Amino acid sequence: MNVTELSRKLRISTEELREKLPELGFDIGKKAIKIDDRLGHRIIKAWGDYQYRKAQEQEYLKIRHKDEKGELIEKGEVKIPPVLTVKTFASILNLPATDVIKELMRNGVMASLNQRIDYDTAAIIAEDLGYTAVEQKVHEELALEKDQKVKQILADDTAKLPRPPVIVVMGHVDHGKTKLLDAIRKTNVVAGEAGGITQHIGAYQIMRKGKLITFIDTPGHEAFTAMRSRGANVADIAILVVAANDSVKPQTIEAQKIAENAGIPIVVAINKIDLPDANIEKVKQDLAQHNLLTEEWGGKTICVPISAKQNENINELLEQVLLVAEMSVDKIVANPDGEVVGTIIESHVDKGFGPVATVLVKNGTLHRGDQMMINGDFYGKIRAMHNYLGQEIDSAGPSVPAQLVGMKSAPVVGDILEITTGKVKKTKAHKLGNKEDTFMQNTVDKDDEHDEGATKINIILRSDVLGSQEAVIESLEKLNTEDVKIKFIARGLGNITESDVMSADATGAMLVGFSVVPSSSAASLAQEKGVEIKKYKIIYELIDAVREKANEMIKAEVIREDLGQAEVIKIFKKQEKSMIVGCRVKSGSIEKGAVAVILRHEEFISKGKIVELQIGKEVVSNVVKGQEFGMQFDGQPLVEVGDILDVYFEKEIKKRI
Repeated sequence: MNVTELSRKLRISTEELREKLPELGFDIGKKAIKIDDRLGHRIIKAWGDYQYRKAQEQEYLKIRHKDEKGELIEKGEVKIPPVLTVKTFASILNLPATDVIKELMRNGVMASLNQRIDYDTAAIIAEDLGYTAVEQKVHEELALEKDQKVKQILADDTAKLPRPPVIVVMGHVDHGKTKLLDAIRKTNVVAGEAGGITQHIGAYQIMRKGKLITFIDTPGHEAFTAMRSRGANVADIAILVVAANDSVKPQTIEAQKIAENAGIPIVVAINKIDLPDANIEKVKQDLAQHNLLTEEWGGKTICVPISAKQNENINELLEQVLLVAEMSVDKIVANPDGEVVGTIIESHVDKGFGPVATVLVKNGTLHRGDQMMINGDFYGKIRAMHNYLGQEIDSAGPSVPAQLVGMKSAPVVGDILEITTGKVKKTKAHKLGNKEDTFMQNTVDKDDEHDEGATKINIILRSDVLGSQEAVIESLEKLNTEDVKIKFIARGLGNITESDVMSADATGAMLVGFSVVPSSSAASLAQEKGVEIKKYKIIYELIDAVREKANEMIKAEVIREDLGQAEVIKIFKKQEKSMIVGCRVKSGSIEKGAVAVILRHEEFISKGKIVELQIGKEVVSNVVKGQEFGMQFDGQPLVEVGDILDVYFEKEIKKRI
């Protein structure tokens, strides 16, 4: 093939071709006129590959806003809200959505077009693409104004009357929070409901000495913090549960700080006193180290030893709660005829009623037919209200928990509910969020560098309510060890969606639904993609399934058991992949089936396996120090006279969690 003809085929000049060929790995010389046909075809193929790579590089630089030298082109400032969909993010950056999805994937975030990402994730991507990210404070001024209004309503002393105290039970996982609430309510939550996770409206009331007490029974620490973040503390008193056999733990301290930040008094319940290893005095000592000095020790903290399982001292605990409430009687008041202020304590999408939420009324009285407002948005009219017994009610006053039906979208736990009587502006559906994708939060793991070598189990979790979600996460995180790390790459409330299936397919994560079902489109897509959707209603079954998956994935630990060393004194036969050699045992013993490492001048040469041992003509299973023997060595035939064979067994030990 003529070089000029080749350059015409490649649509470049002959000079350019000669310059580029060395870069492509071909050197035909500067004066060559003709080349071999086969070489010509190889050059044509290599040139095509080069052009493709160059086009891809240019596209990459264009997407990332870099010039041909690879330097970032500053594209100016972009305002990004706290949460947004990938589609909206792409429109803000004025880029094709596919390019944004690719960039997210490069950063380890698998997100579909309509999936939501948080500001931190979006800011990293935006800055990688040459933008300066600035967080857009959505309704910041409006939110501040609302918070001030809420505080003013609650601070108004006009026509205030005593209301039932609201109690929140907090503490370390497995210290008996649910069991205590069960004992107080006198119904068997643990046996009657799946796996001990409460699955009703999130709060209930009891009567004690003619006085009502309201208990919040779903939130974990994260939810409780959310509930008090918008100007209205949801609870009046915190019961801090500490196990007598386990004492103070990290979550105990976390719960204490949350209650103290909320400015509410703490009553300590030392649970599990019926256990043989219970140590009440140690618990009191540990509490004292965290500024919770009990009354018996001269402090102000009320401390009641109980056994929720045996129903022991529960009444005494309630007596102390009422006593603390009486001491704060001037604070536990509300105006039942005043403006309505309520805190959302639970929220989910019900397959029968649609979006529903439980509100705890702080001031005023809710009525059926009221128009609901949250964060300045109209959320619909109250079509129905239910109390904690599931009975329909027409009104709900201060400290009364009520489940509301008629919402256009499920609100977020911690939102403040207000009532409006005037005309309302219809809120667009997208402003309230997509019911199908309720509360899905992607998490970017920042600690992967500390988990090298560990088996990682990625999970996409969907649950019915926030309380269930926190309980599942707390329980599964207890499985974390040096060998296994549970990672929640996304978690959310509501039924499993198509975007969840796509994320699971892209990342290979377990797609888990707790007390939820996949939508029909998600189920069809899962079948098409071969993605298995794991559905559970009992938390212990979910934990067992994840534990079993972890045990399957954990790599077996290889243990070396040293036997001895032998010196090679003669080579009898050398084959392609084995040798027969004569040796003398220098130390220990040599056994059939063991691994033998060839050492020459103390340097590693190779290794193989001992498949047969002989002393004279007799086949043996082992030889000991001082004996001379023949052996068949399977491995690379590199053994030489004078080499040392270091002999040992390798045993695999399967770890389990």
